[in-house]
Amino acid sequence: MEKTLRADARRNREKIMVAARELFAREGEDVQIEQIAAHAGVGIGTVYRHFPTKQDLVTELVRSRFQQFTEIALAAEEIEDPAEAVATLFTESANAVEGDAGFQMAIMGVEDLEWEGIEEEKAAFAGPATRIIERAVKAGAIRPDFSFDDFPMLMCGITSTMYFGPGGGEWRRHLDLILAGLRPG
Repeated sequence: MEKTLRADARRNREKIMVAARELFAREGEDVQIEQIAAHAGVGIGTVYRHFPTKQDLVTELVRSRFQQFTEIALAAEEIEDPAEAVATLFTESANAVEGDAGFQMAIMGVEDLEWEGIEEEKAAFAGPATRIIERAVKAGAIRPDFSFDDFPMLMCGITSTMYFGPGGGEWRRHLDLILAGLRPG
């Protein structure tokens, strides 16, 4: 959100986002704005002042998650070992979305993994993530045919395991398989 919010408005906005994440995780994408307002302890008008549509709310949830991914990528970029940096990028990104069914459903429901309104956040994430991957390829730490374009597809596979797999706990094993498959030779 571009404009600066008063402290109470910021708190309400955050409560709405937390409530939406919790309800999407527990009940799926059919959650209504009224339920989110009640769960957040705010009036429905407060929700609509911050998010005129449910889609606006979901977009903000996705935006905030991509901001978190950027922080993860920037931290991973500081790791000296290229293979460890790639593993950290994958693992911490997956940890960030574990239990966030709302994000998982939002991303899986979008054709070609595109999302309107978060282009800036996606670009901010793509920069350091691409550098991490290119450095690992150049160092021979991962397969030479792996690129940033592959990263979202593999992450979608991991997140779908979290959401659709029984218990969702197998995603760590699946991530280990992916990381092993990225090693050269």
